[in-house]
Amino acid sequence: MQRRQTLKAITAAAALAGLGAAPAAFAQAGGTIKVGILHSLSGTMAISETTLKDTVLMAIEEINAKGGVLGKKLEPVVVDPASNWPLFAEKTKQLLGQDKVSVIFGCWTSVSRKSVLPVVEEMNGLLFYPVQYEGEELSKNVFYTGAAPNQQAIPAVDYLMSKAGGGAKRWVLLGTDYVYPRTTNKILRAYLKSKGVADKDIDEKYTPFGHSDYQTIVADVKKFSQGGKTAVVSTINGDSNVPFYKELGNAGLKAKDVPVVAFSVGEEELRGVDTKPLVGHLAAWNYFQSIKSPANTEFIKKWSAYAKAKKLPGSDKPLTNDPMEATYIGINMWKQAVEKAKSTETDKVIAAMAGQTFNAPSGIVSKMDEKNHHLHKSVFIGEIKADGQFNVVWKTPGPVKAKPWSPYIEGNDKKPDEPVKK
Repeated sequence: MQRRQTLKAITAAAALAGLGAAPAAFAQAGGTIKVGILHSLSGTMAISETTLKDTVLMAIEEINAKGGVLGKKLEPVVVDPASNWPLFAEKTKQLLGQDKVSVIFGCWTSVSRKSVLPVVEEMNGLLFYPVQYEGEELSKNVFYTGAAPNQQAIPAVDYLMSKAGGGAKRWVLLGTDYVYPRTTNKILRAYLKSKGVADKDIDEKYTPFGHSDYQTIVADVKKFSQGGKTAVVSTINGDSNVPFYKELGNAGLKAKDVPVVAFSVGEEELRGVDTKPLVGHLAAWNYFQSIKSPANTEFIKKWSAYAKAKKLPGSDKPLTNDPMEATYIGINMWKQAVEKAKSTETDKVIAAMAGQTFNAPSGIVSKMDEKNHHLHKSVFIGEIKADGQFNVVWKTPGPVKAKPWSPYIEGNDKKPDEPVKK
């Protein structure tokens, strides 16, 4: 009798699977709601992504301590895509198809997100992506909690052009060789041209992931800067930032001579670097650990206690950063949306995400746009201090609405500011 019922259950499950039932429908069938965590814990991106995995785990622990979601505990399912871009797609299939998670929090690089995108769209999953990126994308199955170019890259260039930022006339666009730096630099080149900067005053350079010898590149930057006031815009990602900054220090390239503004360097990436020679170089983000706000004091306190309790690497000096904040906002907004929808079903949660707000550690009430799946975010530019923290030197008056389709790329003015139904 038992065997027959088991067979019936298997047949029914197979029939449901055949009907293409959304993975989220299964995820809360038992006593828990499964949450996928898709971050590189090894390879070139582990330096940046490991703490994001821990941020999700901390938030899950916090949510569970307060009774979970819809009366059920959240159950994390952690996988390691190992900085291997095709493996991100495979792990996503596993999380949605085999583990039946309701939602995935993951990815850092755009190449990993692009790998995951067709899978979440085909299987109608849900991805929360927590890192600044190049825009030029809008999927119904993704919520982008990091910055679009107009919430980071454009304001940073504006600052460096201004008198306060040093009045740069020449530009080195230096990045890791993949879609995020190349697309961001395409946007920045067009933007600089619109501001009257000539082609001869823009130098674009790329290095592979994991690149470690920046001697020649830094020497080239030094030489290029002799032609007029120069700024470097760095979209170097992952552990290559450590040798790049070390070389800047070795070459004596000081911020007052050639300021470098980075879009993928925060408190965590500077942990392994002697920051004294880097004082005054810049980063543009939507959050810094040094921001004074009651929500940030609480966030840092929670993270410090969690890191120490779990004996995480670096827990003797716990650091918070922008993608951690974006991750934390994302999981809390998802929880609120599930409670509003009274369901973990993907389409219901997507509808409930529109207009969600959360009291963010950056000191603003963060809002998910009603249509375009991006957060409204304040922009901050910080100078590196000798202790590896940042001193905020410029900020927007308030939150800025994201423009996923940059006006500096031809034809984007005709694209709708919301996901197109496929």
